[in-house]
Amino acid sequence: MDIIEEIVDAETADGTMAVLVKYPDDGQRHPTIAVFQDAPGIRQSIHDFTRRLAAEGYRVVTPDLHHRHGRMLGWEASEATDETRAKVMEMLGSMTDDQIQSDLDDALALIDLDADEQLGVLGFCLGARAMFRTLMRLPDRFAVGATWHPSLLVYEPDPPHLTAARLKQPVYIGIGTADEIQSIELQQPFFDAVADLENVEVAIFDGADHGFTWPLSPTYHELAATTSWDKTTALFAEHLQ
Repeated sequence: MDIIEEIVDAETADGTMAVLVKYPDDGQRHPTIAVFQDAPGIRQSIHDFTRRLAAEGYRVVTPDLHHRHGRMLGWEASEATDETRAKVMEMLGSMTDDQIQSDLDDALALIDLDADEQLGVLGFCLGARAMFRTLMRLPDRFAVGATWHPSLLVYEPDPPHLTAARLKQPVYIGIGTADEIQSIELQQPFFDAVADLENVEVAIFDGADHGFTWPLSPTYHELAATTSWDKTTALFAEHLQ
């Protein structure tokens, strides 16, 4: 399927933000999915993934969450240096929940949405926290969510695990036993909070590390990535029309 790929500018309280928008080139309207990047930022892996998701029949909207530090900053794992790692940690450390949610609102303001249109949300790493905040803040707008190799689900301020049991929307979570950046043990209070929720699935992949999503990364894990893809797209297909 041919995909239209655009980079549009949103005006935010903190300056201009690039927004990636990808959708099928078929002249039809498609359900919208917001994608929250991980800490390494907008890079080829993000473009490849969102293009693939668009090919499933979705309009995929990805705000550049690092825009306060520069335009579409991002590095593949193979490009990482001490300098880029320090930069990523600086950007991550200065990011707030309110900034991310405001960025989402500014990105969606560019999109032609019906008043009652139901959206999906997918987040990687730090995007897990953003996904959770989005579902809780906009329950009438966002119908379904997913996160792969999640981070920051038990961190202050206002740690998500304290309110996670209130989640109403269906959610898929994929995490690996070899994740040393944001381990299962670290996220366990969140997993415990949703354990009794029939609408939340936590899939654990033996041997999968943080960043298992990305084929260009040395931590790519085919079983975790392909299973998470299948489960996520099936969930979106079921709940987004």
